[in-house]
Amino acid sequence: METARSAERQRTAAESRRRELLEAADRVVLRDGPHASMNAIAAEAGITKPILYRHFGDKGGLYRALATRHTDALLSALRAALDAPADRRRRVESTLDTYLAAIEARPQVYRFLMHPSEGAADAAPAEQGFDVGRHSAPLLRRLGEELGQVIAERVDLGPDSEQTARIWGHGIVGMMHAAGDWWLGDRPCSRAQLVRALADLLWGRLAEAGDRQGGPGF
Repeated sequence: METARSAERQRTAAESRRRELLEAADRVVLRDGPHASMNAIAAEAGITKPILYRHFGDKGGLYRALATRHTDALLSALRAALDAPADRRRRVESTLDTYLAAIEARPQVYRFLMHPSEGAADAAPAEQGFDVGRHSAPLLRRLGEELGQVIAERVDLGPDSEQTARIWGHGIVGMMHAAGDWWLGDRPCSRAQLVRALADLLWGRLAEAGDRQGGPGF
């Protein structure tokens, strides 16, 4: 019994320490964006880099932990927008706006997650060659799968509805990512204008589809 309690205390302490290190990493990323280095994060946390490696392995491990942290928060916000008490068009616009507002509010975090190679020239030798595609692609796939599941739960898209919903999920995430990346860099229009234009692009069949029987409705 005592051994089990001791193991639980150690596990809890390790999880708490990991959260503290991720919060330190977040502070550095907010300051430095894609130029955030393991050295800077270790210094912010008040530890040596070997201790940081012990928790995350390498920059890829730290990236995955931060990506999970921010993707969880984004998915929660997107689900809240989809579940809001409003008509379908307004919820579509709200969901698009939620994504764009998130990347606008924390552009350095977004650039670290999606464009870490921008900081490669200034990185330590062990951190150079960080493969943005290998790490960011799973994040986008996860968003696509999650959004596809949400659509499948709510909208009747006819024959092969679940497969179509999955296709839509990945397609919408790709659209949001590409359009949001362009917009965040160039700022060619207001966020509201971009939301309306993207909603118009999506609206055709989505406006005509019925709610899935027994689902939460959309």
